[in-house]
Amino acid sequence: MRVEREAIARLLGGGVRVEAIIDLGTSHSWTLHRATLSDGREVFVKAAPDQPGVFAAEAAGLRWLADGAASAGSGSPPVPEVLAEDDRMLVLPWLPRGTATASAAERFGRELAIMHSAAPPAAYGAPWEGFIADLPLDNTLTRGDWPGWYAERRLEPFLRRGAAHLGTGDRRLIERVIEEIDALAGPPEPPSRIHGDLWSGNVLWTREGRAVVIDPAAHGGHRETDLAMLALFGAPHLERVLAAYDETSPLADGWRDRMPLHQLHPLLVHVALFGAAYRSQTVDAARAALAAAR
Repeated sequence: MRVEREAIARLLGGGVRVEAIIDLGTSHSWTLHRATLSDGREVFVKAAPDQPGVFAAEAAGLRWLADGAASAGSGSPPVPEVLAEDDRMLVLPWLPRGTATASAAERFGRELAIMHSAAPPAAYGAPWEGFIADLPLDNTLTRGDWPGWYAERRLEPFLRRGAAHLGTGDRRLIERVIEEIDALAGPPEPPSRIHGDLWSGNVLWTREGRAVVIDPAAHGGHRETDLAMLALFGAPHLERVLAAYDETSPLADGWRDRMPLHQLHPLLVHVALFGAAYRSQTVDAARAALAAAR
């Protein structure tokens, strides 16, 4: 998608002009850009021809996560400021990348724990239409227990979406996870403000020696979901992140054994997006989730 300087300037307002745009490639249905403004700032622009609701959901999620973390009074939250958005564009500050150091990882673990525990929502889901990548995500606000919500709003819809890439035995295995969810989910926990898609590619390590989370599928969910997602494809200094998190906000016994259960939804999302390449990993996660309760 060609991004016009005038469109970015209009969206930002305040008489700012766009002096230059660098195209950065694509991600899912979006094009990515770096723009230099007349006041000297650089901004990141995500653009799409017509994606009603997607950028609004991302912006709402970023603001909601930031508001929750800020309410703890512990400094700036690990979330970028939303500068502007509409149905065609999202504009964020440009954050120069740095190195994922051990100290930055420990800080991230502490800040993630604070973000999860501060200003907890009253229900699972969110008061906006949800998306993960560019797929719809059912954010219907639900008061009740997490296992039933996770099965109904996350596992079942994406099992249907990815069914064509899974064998009959694979589907039955995941159905068993859904049927036995209450026994697999661990001790009850209240909803937390979670990122919802916190794989390592959505953690930006900055030059200021900290991590900032981007591209959320934010909602009220289970805090173990974000930690399991960090572990799914690996993250720098992961054990330091997890240790700092657990020290700041201790996790329930058995949380490591429950990671495959929390990873099952994002893996089903990958099956829906990319096909059978993720079938084996998804089946392994379902087996591990069932085995953890034995």
